[in-house]
Amino acid sequence: MAKENNTNNTPKKPRFSSWWIYGVVIALIIGFQFFGGSSFSSTEKTTTSELQEFLRNGDIAKIVIITNTRQAKVFLTEEALNKDVHKGVAQKPLLPSTSLVPQYVLDYGDLQIFQNEITEIKKENNLDTIIEFDTESNVLGEIFLTLLPFALIIGIWIYLMRRMSGGGGGGAGGQIFNIGKSKAKLFDEKTDTRTSFKDVAGLEGAKEEVQEIVEFLKNPDKYTSLGGKIPKGALLVGPPGTGKTLLAKAVAGEAKVPFFSLSGSDFVEMFVGVGASRVRDLFKQAKDKSPAIIFIDEIDAIGRARGKNNFTGSNDERENTLNQLLTEMDGFGTNTNVIVLAATNRADVLDKALMRAGRFDRQIYVDLPDLNERKEIFEVHLRPIKTAETLDLDFLAKQTPGFSGADIANVCNEAALIAARKEKKAVTKQDFLDAVDRIVGGLEKKNKIITPEEKKTIAFHEAGHATVSWMLEHAAPLVKVTIVPRGQSLGAAWYLPEERLIVRPEQMMDEMCATMGGRAAEKVIFNKISTGALSDLEKVTKQARAMVTIYGLNEELGNITYYDSTGQNEYGFTKPYSEETAQKIDQEISKIIEEQYRRAIALLEENKDKLTELAERLLDKEVIFKDDLEKIFGRRPFEKEEEELEPEPAN
Repeated sequence: MAKENNTNNTPKKPRFSSWWIYGVVIALIIGFQFFGGSSFSSTEKTTTSELQEFLRNGDIAKIVIITNTRQAKVFLTEEALNKDVHKGVAQKPLLPSTSLVPQYVLDYGDLQIFQNEITEIKKENNLDTIIEFDTESNVLGEIFLTLLPFALIIGIWIYLMRRMSGGGGGGAGGQIFNIGKSKAKLFDEKTDTRTSFKDVAGLEGAKEEVQEIVEFLKNPDKYTSLGGKIPKGALLVGPPGTGKTLLAKAVAGEAKVPFFSLSGSDFVEMFVGVGASRVRDLFKQAKDKSPAIIFIDEIDAIGRARGKNNFTGSNDERENTLNQLLTEMDGFGTNTNVIVLAATNRADVLDKALMRAGRFDRQIYVDLPDLNERKEIFEVHLRPIKTAETLDLDFLAKQTPGFSGADIANVCNEAALIAARKEKKAVTKQDFLDAVDRIVGGLEKKNKIITPEEKKTIAFHEAGHATVSWMLEHAAPLVKVTIVPRGQSLGAAWYLPEERLIVRPEQMMDEMCATMGGRAAEKVIFNKISTGALSDLEKVTKQARAMVTIYGLNEELGNITYYDSTGQNEYGFTKPYSEETAQKIDQEISKIIEEQYRRAIALLEENKDKLTELAERLLDKEVIFKDDLEKIFGRRPFEKEEEELEPEPAN
């Protein structure tokens, strides 16, 4: 108890506050305003001509000429104070002391001329006016004027230092000198939330690689006994949301070594040399606690390729930080038992010196999950969700092609929110389907004002997509068609694309033809076209351009590509082909698109009655599914042919 009382009675060290600096600065400004100017700044001013008039009338008792400030103080006689012309000035003469406030003050020009004029008037009028000379130094004003800039600079500097060092308590000196220290967070498995490899679904190849890095640190002798070296670093590369940072969190949870985590932007600072200083401090801390792991998220913030031309004409602070990072990772003084993990989705912009072996020995590509991996990710994110039934995870995985791990987590969360919005006690399969629609297409806008004519055009447009895709072998299978506005679209046809590792020209052609089915339906039914096909045209133009300029799938141009996988165009701002080739590219792109457009029109002309029936059903129900198309069109032609084929007898 004594110890506790002593602790409570100990006066706390006052926290540093920058407010007293602002108070001093304000006091200096106010003091300068009140005391910094002339000591008789409130006295009424007059002119030389008025002074001469007052002097001729015998109103002036004394004139004190201040030689160093070119000012003169004027003191009136008692008789002059009673005159109407001098109303508003002091009613009592302040003679003989010249230090008191005079009745008037004036600024004169040349001292000799001013003195001669006053002396002449005295002689002409036989006046006994006293004329004195004096000097006046405004010491207080000069002190304020001298100290004010320094006080402002010091106040602003301390304020900036405190902001840069994160504010908070403590002395100003300690906060200022912390600016060059690393901002890395040291992971503590006892206090922080622990993430393990069990929480990382899918990504088997990437998970295996980072698990091995943890093993390197736990049991280095197993690998070094044969003469091998522990890798210096591993770079996690992949699209956003695929789980790069989650892998790093799992490493932090599994490793029994210090784990320093920070972002690439934490090195960036407005002061010169701070980034390099933080890199040095980070590796010093890690080396002191080795074996250790450093994780730098979004490393492209400091690891971008150094340019040959420096447009700013000055030393680039980011390059200094990158140079220091290169030196620390594999320089003359090598850090042993310190492994660097980094993550980025822009590996193409990273500096080649950073990517070489010896710095990042391993580049782990974290790709979008496939069908089986999406199923595993759903299992992880469905754990905390209360479902009304046993969900078919294979079905959910098939409904989310191209989704990343973050997208799937969003689907599960959105499904729970939709179920709660509908006052349900548990989440159902339909809630997940609605969540997918919400994420892909946007929120439904049933109250959007659409005229009957526009609604009919939208219905035939979407029915055109559905009809053409149903008749083509390589087009994506249809899931449903809706004319309910979602997001920026007025209608949509939902497909379930096949996940292919390679794509053939006929597959791309069928997909482009199905995409042009909407505009083709407008042409067939109304003999008019509209702006509703904007997104379709954008999609097919990109596909056709990719066929011609990237994949070399055009006979006219041949087996050539203008794609640069490094992302660094060696031709600068010019195109890597001639103007003649550019014209051929444009012609071939237009030729491909127009050919598929005519093909879609031909298919719809053959099935015009079924197209009309489908559009009318869509106008009636607003949403139709695959079963509705089977009732109208029957089974897809190529699927029927496949069923008719008898299986070969087994040997």
